[in-house]
Amino acid sequence: MQDTPPGRPTLETVARLAGVSRATVSRVVNGSTAVKPGVREAVARAVRELGYVPNPAARSLVTQRTDVVAFVLPEPATRVFSDDAFFPGVLRGVGEELEAADKQLLLLLASAPSSHERILRYVHGRTVDGVVLASLHGADPLPASLEALGVPVVASGRPLGPATFPYIDVDHAGGVEAAVRYLLQRGRARIATIAGPQDMVAGIDRLAGYRAALAGTDQEPLVAVGDFTRESGMVAMRRLLQEEPGLDAVFVASDLMADGALRALRQAGRRVPDDVAVIGFDDVEIARFTEPTLTTVRQPIAEIGRRLARQVLRRAAGEDIEPALVLPTELVLRESA
Repeated sequence: MQDTPPGRPTLETVARLAGVSRATVSRVVNGSTAVKPGVREAVARAVRELGYVPNPAARSLVTQRTDVVAFVLPEPATRVFSDDAFFPGVLRGVGEELEAADKQLLLLLASAPSSHERILRYVHGRTVDGVVLASLHGADPLPASLEALGVPVVASGRPLGPATFPYIDVDHAGGVEAAVRYLLQRGRARIATIAGPQDMVAGIDRLAGYRAALAGTDQEPLVAVGDFTRESGMVAMRRLLQEEPGLDAVFVASDLMADGALRALRQAGRRVPDDVAVIGFDDVEIARFTEPTLTTVRQPIAEIGRRLARQVLRRAAGEDIEPALVLPTELVLRESA
């Protein structure tokens, strides 16, 4: 074996050991196929022998890739790191898919306009290959601003208004309509709902599914609105009981709000499901541990994350991708309805 210089090996030291040029080593390290197999093996052998590790910054200058994908959440940290399992589930799916592709996940929180500006400055420096956006509220300008920088964007959830970027969503309205029709078939005569935020497509579409299921029946909609937190579910459930003491079922637009609703019903002395049936949405882990266990509409949370990662990587590679993917939901029957 040849003697090699001490210290961290460089492209030059690998080139000397392999008996090739620095440019050839660079091509091999960066995955070029325009190198003869014998030369490629000589370089690979030298890389192993020297323990050479490519410099990520230098590599990105050559490949114009950082191998980093940002997951941008326009939510405060208190929401992201609360006991709401939706965001961690999506993040897990994204992270698993990126890890399999040898890419890095970067989490960026954007809870205020000032943080939007910070994120745009960061992304403008070409520090990421693509962006996954989740939890969009209202006419958020952040997606369009990112697109204007030329960074590939894929969103979790259909945006409000025209979609100028690809997104992945689930059949919110169809899942809720199936759940409320189940309650009607079980003879529930006064079905209320605790809807999600009405500045988000998930909240709007789930409320639309509830209304569609009641259309053509003799039941008038009975609606309270929460913000997908447990506390808002408790408050909304108490309000509904005050407005309509005779209600005998409630569809709740998230499992976490449904857990709050169950607590409010217990405090009011209502038995579930005997007096009031309860159905949630998401099928996060808490649904299996509520008292009673929660009947809910399952959305494939981890699969959403995996699909988001695949789509943003394809888009970053210059491939054409589907502008919209809508995944199915499923009613999961447990004890609460």
